[in-house]
Amino acid sequence: MAKLLYEELSYEIRGAAYAVKKKYGLGHKEVLYQRAYAEELGNRTIAYKQEVRIKVYSPDSGKVLCYYQPDFVVGEKIIVELKAKEILLKSDKDRMYSYLRNSKYELGFFINF
Repeated sequence: MAKLLYEELSYEIRGAAYAVKKKYGLGHKEVLYQRAYAEELGNRTIAYKQEVRIKVYSPDSGKVLCYYQPDFVVGEKIIVELKAKEILLKSDKDRMYSYLRNSKYELGFFINF
């Protein structure tokens, strides 16, 4: 059986998201969920950076072309994007794929409250 990438950290990320949903419910603005999620990660002593700039590399030259700024990078390993929308757009999903395809990160979570 194949082992999941960053299995324990992934479990913690999901657990923090469920805790935020349980505490605050649905229907709030995205900024509330971002602040609550940061607080929850901190309470669980999970290392994270919020709105950190990540380098985007050229697949041809390997040079840094620009920077992306996801909502969270957790444990220096996983990108986490939070949304509070009724319907996710294709462009929302494409952004996560772009983060992963053109950076050093291999795993990302898209959490929609």
